[in-house]
Amino acid sequence: MNPFSLTQTVQVNAAAVRRIRRGHLWIYSGDLLSEPEGTPVLVRVVDGANNDLGSAFYSPRSQIRLRLFTRSPEVPSPDLLAARIAAAIGRRGNRTGAACRLVFGEGDLLPGIIVDRYADRIVLQTLSRGTEALKPLICDILEATLHPLGILERNDVKARRLEGLEETSGVLRGEIPEEIEIAEDGIRFLVNLRRGQKTGFFLDQGDNRVAAKRHASGRALDCFTHTGAFALHFAARCRSVEGVDISGESVALAARNSALNGFNNTEFRVGNVFDVLRELERAGEAFDTICLDPPAFAKNRKSLAGARSGYKEINLRALKLLRPEGVLITSSCSYHMSEADFFDLIAEAARDCRRPLQLIEKRGQASDHPMLAGMPETYYLKCFILRAL
Repeated sequence: MNPFSLTQTVQVNAAAVRRIRRGHLWIYSGDLLSEPEGTPVLVRVVDGANNDLGSAFYSPRSQIRLRLFTRSPEVPSPDLLAARIAAAIGRRGNRTGAACRLVFGEGDLLPGIIVDRYADRIVLQTLSRGTEALKPLICDILEATLHPLGILERNDVKARRLEGLEETSGVLRGEIPEEIEIAEDGIRFLVNLRRGQKTGFFLDQGDNRVAAKRHASGRALDCFTHTGAFALHFAARCRSVEGVDISGESVALAARNSALNGFNNTEFRVGNVFDVLRELERAGEAFDTICLDPPAFAKNRKSLAGARSGYKEINLRALKLLRPEGVLITSSCSYHMSEADFFDLIAEAARDCRRPLQLIEKRGQASDHPMLAGMPETYYLKCFILRAL
């Protein structure tokens, strides 16, 4: 069966039509006035008066029932898919070197598709039932466009469960080594593509790490350091850097990355950041630069209250550890925590410890993770660089 054939039509309600016209790509299960028969990959989408809205990937088990792929009168085809992927790669310009997100799903009008480049290897995620069906074709397009030495799938993510898909990981094409070396603004990193977080590295913070380095000085503390990405950027400018992470495997790789760059002013240790911050405060320690880059505390709206408490606590304790004129780099990758709410809780923490704060820079995810206007879900990472007076 041709997955691009539109043999079935799905009618959606007025709320979905309004959302689509605002630029959104998702249609939820409650928006459907009819369901298709069987499990087609793509369906034609129409409004209540049967006006053509375009085509969408269909996911019968997901709350996000449809993901818009084309808008009328575009016709879905393998050529259109290849053109979208090529256009996304082209938009990255000179970013397409050592490490870069080449395709950012909905942000590049390719819903459910993530493509990351690490030197001459590619990591692919197909996060919806529709894109999973197109995986062999996507690999063919990537091979023809990029000529990688290997393509790895990292579909070991919980989002696939919501699609009724198996979590899986493995080599799809070519060869993938155990580790690969990349460079970011002159700092070298070893990346484990098979077991590393996300697709191997936190690419979305790349621009923020480079920006934060410009403000770093003195004694630095990098909390949730993972494999040392922020810490090693700081090490190029700071007198000393301490990195803390709860994962022993990550800390070991951070130390190796430091040695790879020839730094002798770094120290990494395993620990719970909440506990470590309390210990440092009790010991009367002080820092000139502190970075907080925690995992998403709010996975959904129900967990937002607890997440807010966690974010506030780590920011409060970090502010207490900063010397006058010290710099705090603090981030949230929780989509459900808005930028305004995140800044408000940091301001609350500053008031609680009587530290005036200056906002130096307000930042988001790296430019290779573009937000799609009309779809706020594509903007998730908030990063503030602040000075404590």
